[in-house]
Amino acid sequence: MNKKETKPVAQATASPATGTATTLKKEIKRGVVDFAFGRENYMLMLIGIGLIVLGFVLMSGGGSGDPAVWNPDIFSFRRITLAPVLVILGFVVEVIAIVKKSKD
Repeated sequence: MNKKETKPVAQATASPATGTATTLKKEIKRGVVDFAFGRENYMLMLIGIGLIVLGFVLMSGGGSGDPAVWNPDIFSFRRITLAPVLVILGFVVEVIAIVKKSKD
């Protein structure tokens, strides 16, 4: 009779993506956890958010308290050209921050 040889089954260790919370905590303590973005990516994201917010702040205002009074300030260079360019630039910086490969 031929007996099949059985090999001991190796226990798989849990990875952070599929593992338990305790395994993840242990790997965080050891500094093994790999984040999707590095420090430079997060800095670029903050710069992009700042540009977007600045653009929207520059775009605001210019209204009139009285609807019968015309305020030509709504068509100023700041509101028509500068602010939209800053908002678009902020979104471009955000895309670069997401796409850029981190060195960490």
